[in-house]
Amino acid sequence: MRRILVDFARSRRSQKRGGGAFPVQLDEALIVSRESGADLVALDEALKELALIDNRKSRVIELRFFGGLAVDETAEVLRVSAETVKRDWRLAKAWLLRRLGDQRPYEA
Repeated sequence: MRRILVDFARSRRSQKRGGGAFPVQLDEALIVSRESGADLVALDEALKELALIDNRKSRVIELRFFGGLAVDETAEVLRVSAETVKRDWRLAKAWLLRRLGDQRPYEA
């Protein structure tokens, strides 16, 4: 699923000028729209970089975000505990948000 979405986003990005990176919000569900193309490409590139640092955290994001798996399902696929998946999910999200330059305003 990740590959399909990223390939689609790349094809849309190649049809437009510019194409700078946009902040990506890692929600539990992926909303596919025309505007998300650049986000998906930036996320894919960041996930490749994360995989070089920590492959399991990259896989957790891939399985949960792109695959739509729950914590328990992800834990079963990776053969780790659910707590490990939760911890990897939190750390990987923080790393990705920092890497992608999250520019959301901070809530008071």
